Amino acid sequence: MVLNRRNFLKTGLSGAAVASIGGAALMGCAPGSKKEAEGKAGGCCQAGEGGCQHSAAALNISFQEGTAPGENLNEKFDYMEKLGVVGFEPGGRGLAGRVDEIKQALDGRTIKVSAICAGFDGFILSTDEAVRKRCMDSMKEIIAAAGELGSVGVIIVPAFNGQKPALPHTQETRDFLCEQFTEMGNFAAEHGTTVIFEPLNRGEAFYLRQVADAASICRDINNPGVRCMGDFWHMTAEETCDMGAFLSAGEYLQHVHVASRRRRSMPGEDGEADCYVAGFKGLKMLGYNKYVSFECGCQGDRNVVLPAAVELLRKQWEKA
Repeated sequence: MVLNRRNFLKTGLSGAAVASIGGAALMGCAPGSKKEAEGKAGGCCQAGEGGCQHSAAALNISFQEGTAPGENLNEKFDYMEKLGVVGFEPGGRGLAGRVDEIKQALDGRTIKVSAICAGFDGFILSTDEAVRKRCMDSMKEIIAAAGELGSVGVIIVPAFNGQKPALPHTQETRDFLCEQFTEMGNFAAEHGTTVIFEPLNRGEAFYLRQVADAASICRDINNPGVRCMGDFWHMTAEETCDMGAFLSAGEYLQHVHVASRRRRSMPGEDGEADCYVAGFKGLKMLGYNKYVSFECGCQGDRNVVLPAAVELLRKQWEKA
């Protein structure tokens, strides 16, 4: 492009507009104090009150199966309903054989199945074709069960650090991943659900560590059955801004995990470090109304800590 006066003005004005919009949004990423900055590497509480919100946004809290106390599903669901928890995230292993059990336990309740947490065999980035096939076949079995349960999707990690030998981190591997997930996504769409990429921190996975990376793969695949998610625990280590991470996912954001930000325990058990306001502000800007699901341990008495954690999230959602 020839840099004449007209082009210069066009470029300058458009750049100024982007800077203005970006600057306003990124104000929510700036730590409000040294204490907040030290307590949280991937986000902050300086998101402000009464910020940009979408009317469709809603905080729909979900629990994984091991989160609520109870000897069986009915006891767990009774406890969850008392707290106003509306989502249930079961594990994927053996899910096909549990569909009727879960349906019966949910019958007449306000709780719905949110996402399905993994449970597949093998891994899709293995150098061994037989291992990859086990991953594809087991994922399809879980996806079919997820569709029967009305789940928003099945969570998958392309490869954990301990899974070897794995394909190298190259463009060819990325292209291969897109091919595999086109097949998996088509199958998911046929069953009324999705497959959901989960980025992990570098201590757990060498491949796919940021929400924007997962979203870019979703964009390249361009399949309604392929989506991504964000996990506040992993985002603490890998993202510079919770709000920016969620905004980078846009329409592809299908699920969210939450935990305390130092010990991966219940939200609130790590004190002031457990701030999710910036991330919630991003979710509100997207009009996000799917699930925010607990994936965490517990340091204290669940009957005390869980209600406090749910209340903390609701207060921070309102503040966002």
